Amino acid sequence: MSAAPGARTLSQSVRGAWRLARVIVHLLHAALIVVAGFKQRPTEVRARRVQWWSAKMLRLLGIGLVAQGTPRPGAKLLVANHVSWLDIAAINAVAPARFVSKAEVRHWPLFGWLAGATGTLYIERERPRDALRVVHQMAAALQAGDTLAVFPEGTTSDGHALLPFHANLLQAAVATGTPVQAVALRFADAERAISPAAEFIGETTLAQSLWRVACAQGLSVRVCFLTASSVAHADRRRLAQTLRSQIEAELA
Repeated sequence: MSAAPGARTLSQSVRGAWRLARVIVHLLHAALIVVAGFKQRPTEVRARRVQWWSAKMLRLLGIGLVAQGTPRPGAKLLVANHVSWLDIAAINAVAPARFVSKAEVRHWPLFGWLAGATGTLYIERERPRDALRVVHQMAAALQAGDTLAVFPEGTTSDGHALLPFHANLLQAAVATGTPVQAVALRFADAERAISPAAEFIGETTLAQSLWRVACAQGLSVRVCFLTASSVAHADRRRLAQTLRSQIEAELA
């Protein structure tokens, strides 16, 4: 008789508990790095540390990483589909970036504090005018040579289909003439091409998502960097549609 949906076997629960214990130690290690003067380190040093930490986070959770394509060197705006909070670790494990995130993330235990330490820009999505403030911050960061990353869907999906792309934040790249590079993300597991274990939708809490991921078997994420393009003087709405089409075609 098969187990009920959502049920865990003893071996899955033991595996999940072991992985979470190691993740907690890894998070505490990250906190020590931040306290020890992370923000004062040179940009290249911080990027390497974030990349190492993110890749190890995936490994500790039992998530395989498959990277395809080449991240464009230098300043750029990465535009990706959004499935889970794991998307940030997956992208950072290949191409460290400063992310634009919803303001609620700031209040996540430890994760929010660490995100702020790595330069995350927060946006109040309930306040339409706040996008303009964030666009100005993004433009300044891009002109300074930073790599930024956004999820123009504005929220997570189940990975089966893309939500509409919002164009507001793309204006920062258009205004500064910074290249934009689309990134397609897909989570699979030992049994399914699109894994429900990585879903972070609806009323799912961070703790619930962590437990589901830690218990999963054969979970992997494919991070595909598509061809970067120049967007100076582009129409941001058309650009959003183009990027969505590129990611959709890659995921198909």
